[in-house]
Amino acid sequence: MTIGKQIAVAVALALLAAAALLAATPLSIAFGAVTGFASLMTLAGIWSRRSPALLRLDWFVRVLRRPARGETTAPHGLLRRLAERCLPASLFSQRASKQRGLLRRLLRRLGVTWLASPVRRLSQACCLSAFLLLFFYVCWPYDARPAPPGQQSGGWRFATLDEAGDAHFHGGAAEASAQDAASPAAPAWLHAEATVYVLPESGAGPAGTDNKLSSWTVAAWSEGEIRLRPAGELRAETIDLLLEHAGDWRFYERPPGEWPTHYADRLAAKEAVPAELFLAIDPLVSLSTAIASRSWVWSLTGAGVILLICVLIPRGFCGYLCPLGTTIDLFDWAVAGRVRRFRVPDEGWWVHIKYYLLAGTLICATMGVLVSGIFSAIPVVTRAALFLLEPAQSGLLRGWHLVPAVHAGHLLSIVLFAVVLGLGFLRPRFWCKYVCPSGAVFSVGNLFRATERKVESSCIHCNKCIEICPFDAIKPDFTTRATDCTECQSCAGVCPTEAIKFVERWNIVDLKPADDPPTGETALGRRGFLSLAVGGCAAVAGGVGAAAAVSASRAAGAEPLVRPPGSVPEEAFLQMCIRCGECFKACPNNVLQAEGFQQGLAGLWTPMVVADWAGCESSCNACGQVCPTGAIRELPMEEKRVARMGLAIVAETCLPLAGKEACDLCVKECHAAGYDAIEFQQVGTLVDDRGMPIADSGFLAPVVLADACVGCGLCQTRCYAVQVKQRGALEHSAIVVRAGEGREDRLLSGSYREERQRRLAESASRRQDDGPDVNYFIPEQGASPPVDPFSTPPVDPAPGAEPAGNPFDAPANPFETPAPPM
Repeated sequence: MTIGKQIAVAVALALLAAAALLAATPLSIAFGAVTGFASLMTLAGIWSRRSPALLRLDWFVRVLRRPARGETTAPHGLLRRLAERCLPASLFSQRASKQRGLLRRLLRRLGVTWLASPVRRLSQACCLSAFLLLFFYVCWPYDARPAPPGQQSGGWRFATLDEAGDAHFHGGAAEASAQDAASPAAPAWLHAEATVYVLPESGAGPAGTDNKLSSWTVAAWSEGEIRLRPAGELRAETIDLLLEHAGDWRFYERPPGEWPTHYADRLAAKEAVPAELFLAIDPLVSLSTAIASRSWVWSLTGAGVILLICVLIPRGFCGYLCPLGTTIDLFDWAVAGRVRRFRVPDEGWWVHIKYYLLAGTLICATMGVLVSGIFSAIPVVTRAALFLLEPAQSGLLRGWHLVPAVHAGHLLSIVLFAVVLGLGFLRPRFWCKYVCPSGAVFSVGNLFRATERKVESSCIHCNKCIEICPFDAIKPDFTTRATDCTECQSCAGVCPTEAIKFVERWNIVDLKPADDPPTGETALGRRGFLSLAVGGCAAVAGGVGAAAAVSASRAAGAEPLVRPPGSVPEEAFLQMCIRCGECFKACPNNVLQAEGFQQGLAGLWTPMVVADWAGCESSCNACGQVCPTGAIRELPMEEKRVARMGLAIVAETCLPLAGKEACDLCVKECHAAGYDAIEFQQVGTLVDDRGMPIADSGFLAPVVLADACVGCGLCQTRCYAVQVKQRGALEHSAIVVRAGEGREDRLLSGSYREERQRRLAESASRRQDDGPDVNYFIPEQGASPPVDPFSTPPVDPAPGAEPAGNPFDAPANPFETPAPPM
């Protein structure tokens, strides 16, 4: 192709890339990036002066050898020539004298694959480091700190409201710091354009008004006076409150009474890229989830992006990005590569396992059973990091007593990861070559590749490319198995004649003849057809059988598990959760733990709330932020705090209810969390002969407000820690969070706040129809609730007559109905 045509193609690709980038959607941006890169590579090929090619992808290091007499060697690429002009000559090798430069010597010490294809190895190292950083740093919740309460200034008096809507205050600043002594009426934090929140000093405004005003901005201040401009529209009730309140006012740097969000804020601050990035770009994860749940999964966009990139660099995810592949490379180098007694040949029935496993996985998904999380590359390595390395991080940094116990589910995942690594004893990177279903997706995607490995006629059949290829992608005649090649370019880096090139797929310039030497490969014959038929039948039978086994293993009538806040309905949850373990890592205090076999195989490794261990923090929404499939919805804090995970139920073993001793642990914990969903009710009050209550008798017992409880489990955690573990007063927590119909909110879409408002409206309507009722949730014991000991009889008794019932009488056992009067 002439230079003019190459320039025209490069310009056309650049214009196409610009148009795609202007569309500003994730897929269009990915397409624009790919076409833009192709445009640059097309332009770079103009100056390569190697064999003609429209699109040349060369980033390998060629073999250093002296050119033979009269031999014309291909010149260095453009980047190399630019580097030679900018960097010292000692870094580069001299081809004429075969003298190695410093860079080549360093790469050679790292290994032959580093020397042959340093770009690939650097990419692998960076991606594995990024995966570990995202998992162990970004998802590590314990560096979050509550935001400081903020400064405040009191003693201000409202003066006037001008025509522009600005409020004027004077006086105040009793809390000014020492450095503000020169102008005590204006603390340093009340600078111009600062945002402040204003409340009456007493904390109580006129009846029927909203005491918390909207935010204000400091417009101007001088000694003794400050002018505030409303940040938004000035509401009528705000004006009324300013005019009617005659007392002092207090200014706050932050909204007073605002719930903390430090866990959520810290995770968001650390996420320069999403913590679940690698999970989102594993195409099998999103594809199988979408099929199983019959819904759109947001990570399908990530899968589309990586598949677009792999059009230009076929199966590049496996060769350059996958952290599991890099881990397998390290294990093969350190352990498996030193043991050769178990090696199998590179031809056999096992070479197509990945396609059959992919088919079986998708068949399961069509039947509504998600098994891709068991075999997909990124969930496998994520769970391995969770169950093998995360306990060490928590134990060393926080204390070993804070590491949850290991159960059979953990062991099964660890064994699966050990099998993935152990396959390396059969052949290097056996899992990636022959088993990985995620790799099979990319192999199928290679059918749409734009570039390809080509071998020129200068090939001397030295076999070095076959020996170094990590994916068995080179045939015996040194041509390419296109569906397996990742264009890692290691083969080109060891080719002594520089016969290997990576160019556009349709390039046929100066290629070596195929089937030289003979490969023995033929078109699909009887044996191949039988093998394909047997493998296909096995895939179908395995997929159907696995789906049936998973469905049959679900225990009928099992008690519903408490799921994370924002979880979709249970059936959809099991179809969308890929069991990656990302939410466990991001959850502070291990509230979420991996399910074992409580629901058979169906719920294995899915997240469940273990409230005996810890309760869900009111300042955290991490599980939804890091979920790659939407099984746990990403909720704003305002939504998360009203999303019901379950309902706290007080058991009859509760110490005050049982008449044993006073206890207010759950009430205090609920109040401290900001939910105020547990209140006291007097029970067990004794009366004397005159029917008067005996002082200090009875107990204040907790009752749960069903409409306010979100099932966070903090009350259960506190009761279990003190009354069970510390004091031994109880065998089990006396307040327990339960899930199930009517106790939890599980929405596929929509607002949890609107759901709560709807529920409150229905409750108010029932109370209006049925008469006054207390919105308490009492233990499910089948007996009537205790009579309010301080209630007033509906009818006054006649003078001198015995009352029909003592208004202060209460049974010793609050779950017993009071005996009728004698």
